[in-house]
Amino acid sequence: MRVVLTWRDKAEQCIYDLAFKPDGTQLILAAGNRLLVYDTSDGTLLQPLKGHKDTVYCVAYAKDGKRFASGSADKSVIIWTSKLEGILKYTHSDSIQCVSYNPVTHQLASCSSNDFGLWSPEQKSVSKHKSSSKITCCSWTNDGQYLALGMFNGVISIRNKNGEEKVKIERPGGSLSPIWSICWNPSREEHNDILAVADWGQKLSFYQLSGKQIGKDRSLNFDPCCVSYFTKGEYILLGGSDKQVSLFTKDGVRLGTVGEQNSWVWTCKVKPDSNYVVVGCQDGTISFYQLIFSTVHGLYKDRYAYRDSMTDVIVQHLITDQKVRIKCKELVKKIAIYKHRLAIQLPEKILIYELYSDDSSDMHYRVKEKIVRKFECNLLVVCADHIILCQEKRLQCLSFSGVKEREWQMESLIRYIKVIGGPPGREGLLVGLKNGQILKIFVDNLFAIVLLKQATAVRCLDMSASRNKLAVVDENDTCLVYDIYTKELLFQEPNANSVAWNTQCEDMLCFSGGGYLNIKASTFPVHQQKLQGFVVGYNGSKIFCLHVFSMSAVEVPQSAPMYQYLDRKLFKEAYQIACLGVTDTDWRELAMEALEGLEFETAKKAFTRVQDLRYLELINSIEERKKRGEPNNDLFLADVFSYQGKFHEAAKLYKRSGHENLALDMYTDLRMFEYAKDFLGSGDPKETKMLITKQADWARNINEPKAAVEMYISAGEHLKAIEISGDHGWVDTLIDIARKLDKAEREPLLMCAHYFKKLDNPGYAAEIYLKIGDLKSLIQLHVETQRWDEAFTLGEKHPEFKDDIYVPYAQWLAENDRFEEAQKAFHKAGRKGEAVRVLEQLTHNAVVESRFNDAACYYWMLSMQCLDIAQDPAQKDVMLSKFHHFQHLAELYHGYHAIQRYTELVPLCYRCSTNNPLLNNLGNVCINCRQPFVFSASSYEVLHLVEFYLEEGITDEEAVSLIDLEAPRHKHENKWQEITSDNSQTLRLDETMDSMGDDPFTAKLSFEQGGSAFVPVVVSRSVLRSMSRRDVLIKRWPPPLKWQYFRSLLPDASITMCPSCFQMFHSEDYELLVLQHTCCPYCRRRVDDPSP
Repeated sequence: MRVVLTWRDKAEQCIYDLAFKPDGTQLILAAGNRLLVYDTSDGTLLQPLKGHKDTVYCVAYAKDGKRFASGSADKSVIIWTSKLEGILKYTHSDSIQCVSYNPVTHQLASCSSNDFGLWSPEQKSVSKHKSSSKITCCSWTNDGQYLALGMFNGVISIRNKNGEEKVKIERPGGSLSPIWSICWNPSREEHNDILAVADWGQKLSFYQLSGKQIGKDRSLNFDPCCVSYFTKGEYILLGGSDKQVSLFTKDGVRLGTVGEQNSWVWTCKVKPDSNYVVVGCQDGTISFYQLIFSTVHGLYKDRYAYRDSMTDVIVQHLITDQKVRIKCKELVKKIAIYKHRLAIQLPEKILIYELYSDDSSDMHYRVKEKIVRKFECNLLVVCADHIILCQEKRLQCLSFSGVKEREWQMESLIRYIKVIGGPPGREGLLVGLKNGQILKIFVDNLFAIVLLKQATAVRCLDMSASRNKLAVVDENDTCLVYDIYTKELLFQEPNANSVAWNTQCEDMLCFSGGGYLNIKASTFPVHQQKLQGFVVGYNGSKIFCLHVFSMSAVEVPQSAPMYQYLDRKLFKEAYQIACLGVTDTDWRELAMEALEGLEFETAKKAFTRVQDLRYLELINSIEERKKRGEPNNDLFLADVFSYQGKFHEAAKLYKRSGHENLALDMYTDLRMFEYAKDFLGSGDPKETKMLITKQADWARNINEPKAAVEMYISAGEHLKAIEISGDHGWVDTLIDIARKLDKAEREPLLMCAHYFKKLDNPGYAAEIYLKIGDLKSLIQLHVETQRWDEAFTLGEKHPEFKDDIYVPYAQWLAENDRFEEAQKAFHKAGRKGEAVRVLEQLTHNAVVESRFNDAACYYWMLSMQCLDIAQDPAQKDVMLSKFHHFQHLAELYHGYHAIQRYTELVPLCYRCSTNNPLLNNLGNVCINCRQPFVFSASSYEVLHLVEFYLEEGITDEEAVSLIDLEAPRHKHENKWQEITSDNSQTLRLDETMDSMGDDPFTAKLSFEQGGSAFVPVVVSRSVLRSMSRRDVLIKRWPPPLKWQYFRSLLPDASITMCPSCFQMFHSEDYELLVLQHTCCPYCRRRVDDPSP
């Protein structure tokens, strides 16, 4: 601590008290019966204030700075404004000893010899309270709740704001130890209010608000007249009969003298929020001092030890920011730290501490040794087993037991000393002298080694990690760097106050000065950034900086020096710098630069640091190729540029190395097709086509199909163009493509047709199939689109495709419940098996559903199918049997249809004119003549028809020709009208029926009548010749069946026979049913069907 006198003045009378304006600009002194107002900056007396008639004993300023008060032996208190005007005056019954403003409410306490008063601006009168003894001093607590009164009888009375006594402290000395000065600690950090008490028993004591004493009394050896705290409560000023002001810690440990005077010190105060102290003396002297607290500290790598509150030592770990406090309870004069040792010099001893463990983060220290001796030294250094004391030109080496082992005498004053490491007991010291000499001393060697001699005095020193270079800051603020072995000055830099080498990098140092931090790598230019304070260490990317009283570890990215190395393509050195600490961006830049410089090892390490797997794969690929013997660096660099996005540079290198294809691949992969075209120029058309195709692929991938189609067409990739157009339903585009294609290009044309079918445009598909002559596909298209008419037309022209048309047509009909048509289609397609199966299923369904009329029809169709199949000799017998069976079933179900509808049937045999019972055990034959009945297929009435057979030797053709020969008849014979159409054959009687007595056929019937066995009617040629064509109905069965012949016996009743199923009907019934259903009621042959 240094004390500097700022200004001094002399008043004519004793200075009993003084007070600072809260902002520190003015100082009010009580001098005689006047108040003196000074400007604190230069000690100018601004104005004397006269208002009191006797000696002024006390003065106090309000916390808000608006007013101050003074008390005098004239028993009065005067309130003054900050403009130095008196505004209020009140009196006590005796002289005023002290005044004090409440720091919160601005309530004024004024104390006299026998009472004290409390006044505030809101009150009209002063509230006064009697005192049992003379009050010598008073002080308010920080919160303004309590007022402490110090009395001449040694008692301390603590009152509340209303003046009521709450605590009374009676001290052992009693009236022999009058209280002369008291003050509450203003610190906001203290948990309790602490009262400092100075008495004329020559003691300093501390008390809590409760009255409990803190610690023991501190002996002063003089009569204290004043006690006051620094603004933050960390120090105490004490003055009195010893004619000086002493500085104490807040705990009462004496630290030193502020200023010696020629007479008693009656008052001393600290300027608010500063280290300036003013002292008022008995002889009227006013002294204004500045206290300069020097920094007492030590640093070794990442451990920093410094003095705190003058009596404590704090050890700070600069990396983890852990701190540990060592309370010494005495003034700490010097501190030294080295590895696991810590030395603290106190006024009467030196303490040696050691760490509990070797753990680099351990912060627990314990006392190892004590050297109980008083030492005077300028600098203190500790080693593993020794302490080094520096006393001007002399260095002394002492063991931890205090024994002096060695001593070195220098030529000049020692300005700087530092331990630079070494084995325990053999450490090296770096010493800088005022005469510019720099030495290296080993603690176990008497002889100092002169490293070099320069012309200017040394202020700071540091040696590089390899001990090859020495950095010196001289008295001219110049940083000089030397090669230790050659003594050569490598470089020098101005504006330096301290310097430090990087402990992890040989070529890097930093120095501070002029508000800047300067970082220098090798011989590159200095990089600057703003930084207040002194650089004291440099480890990796951390710079340890001392600013005022605090040490901080500043993280400084080593970007600037790294880029300096990169600029010179020194990649390995740049990597070493980056390892000290740079940003991820810097790492990436280093990696890229090294990669471009083909320094793959450095690039790999840097990319590993930023975890860029893509570039690491590239490097591994290049290294593998190099191992395989690829020597082309241009090709490697082109790959690097392409990865970095420098595509044009990469293309140039690819071309230079003869790999144009790689450049094209790069451009096309990146969709830079225009650049690729420029790169190609007017090159190979195949390459251009390939490029357009790739461009189209890209357009397709980025969902621009229109552009892709156009590109594919221009590149001749019709299939891809068709695929995209078809997928997007662009029919017009497909039409354009299809019509432009040659018919020889079957594959794209077929794909077009496929999409036309898919997009429900069969007409265009048909156009394509015709274009390429694919009739089968065309027929298949018609079938798929159910355009049966076109299919049938094609089928007629090309019968070989009959099956391809009618089979799917039949299936389609069946799927749409048009089974009868389906059956016909199957039949037409020659699929007789399928036709029969469909009919069988239809028949089964009709029977199950009681649709007996339908069942009859289907059975008839089945019989006809069987008859058709019977033409095959191998199946003739079976099929004929089935034919008769199905014919029989058809008639049964058709009859049952009528029975189910309750049609009443009256069987009459027209051959023998016998009425037959409804229930006939013989079946559908006459019970008399056994002639089979012929029923109407609609009403199931017995028709007036008799079946006859031909004599042997008469063929069907001959019989028809004989019948067609009309025999001459009587001119009065009734006329029959025969009506023949495509759908039926009808006999109609024009006039009344003529007698049949002369009819050979009827004669034949009666002649052959009789017996229990059936005797068929067999006719000869002459009978046939006598028959009228109009009376005969012929069932012209296809082979192998024979034709059947029927003769109508009642020509007046017209009968119609279906030419398809050969079923007989009353003509009136038939015509009605045909009108209703437009088809035969039995076989359902349509009236407009030309087929038989």
